[in-house]
Amino acid sequence: MNQQKEIKREGKGTAKLFDERSLTADYATLAPLLQQGWAVLDVGCGTGAISKDIANRVGPAGHVTGIDNTAYFIESGRETYADVINLELIHADLFSFEPKKKFDLIVSARTLQWLSNPQEAILKLKSMLKPGGTLSILDYNHEVLEWQPQPPASMLKFYATFLRWRGDAGMNNHIADDLPGYFEDAGLNSVEILGANEVYKKGEPNFERKVGIWSSVAQMTQMVDEGYISDQDRLQAISDYDEWIKSDAQLMVMHLKEVRGTNE
Repeated sequence: MNQQKEIKREGKGTAKLFDERSLTADYATLAPLLQQGWAVLDVGCGTGAISKDIANRVGPAGHVTGIDNTAYFIESGRETYADVINLELIHADLFSFEPKKKFDLIVSARTLQWLSNPQEAILKLKSMLKPGGTLSILDYNHEVLEWQPQPPASMLKFYATFLRWRGDAGMNNHIADDLPGYFEDAGLNSVEILGANEVYKKGEPNFERKVGIWSSVAQMTQMVDEGYISDQDRLQAISDYDEWIKSDAQLMVMHLKEVRGTNE
C-alpha cells in the first residue's frame, strides 16, 4: 500500500510539471503552422497542457485529440482542462490506437526519444494522416547537451551512464538528427527541420528548476536496480549537481529540433 501511495505521489508531481508546459514556451515552432478548423492528434500528450493550447488555436471548428499511455496523466488532464470543449484526452497506446477519422496534423513532443521502435511509430503516425496532412515531431539530441561551466564529475558520470542505459534499452539518444531520415524512409514529403533549442541562462526565471532536470532524472532508481550505477554514486551526483546549480552554473543548452513532413 505504501508503495502504491508513493507511485501516485510521484505521478502527481510529474503531472504538475507537465501542466506548466505551454505551446508558446515548449513547442513554439509549431504555433505558426496551426490553422482554424484543423483536426489534430497529440501523441504522448501528458496531461494535455500543450494540447489545450493547440485546441485554442484551431478554434471551435477544430478539434484536438490527445493520447498518452499513462492513465494518471490523462485523468489529471481531463480534470484540469474540462472546460476546453474541443479537446479530448484518451488513455491509449499509440500502436493500438485506431481513430475513426484521420487528422490534418499529428504532433508528438519529446516522446519518440523513449521508444525503441521510432521508425515503426512514424509509419503508424503517417497512417493516421489525411492526404496532404502534416506530421510534426519535436525531440532531442541528448548527445550534445551543453553545460557552462562543466558540472561536477559525479553528474557527468551519471549522465554518461544514463545515455548508456537508454541506448542499451534501444532508445535513440540522438533521435533529433535521425528524424529527417525516418520521415523520408516513411514516404513523407517536403521534410523541414526547425531548430528549437532550449537555452537556460543564469538569472532567468526558473533557471535553477530547468537546469535541475538532471537531479530529477537522477531521483529514479531503475539504473541502480539494473546494475548500471551504485546508489551511492547516484546520490552523490544529485548532491554535487544541486550545489553546482546554486554556485557555478551559468548556462545549459538542450539541443531540440522540430521535424515536419507531409503525407502527399
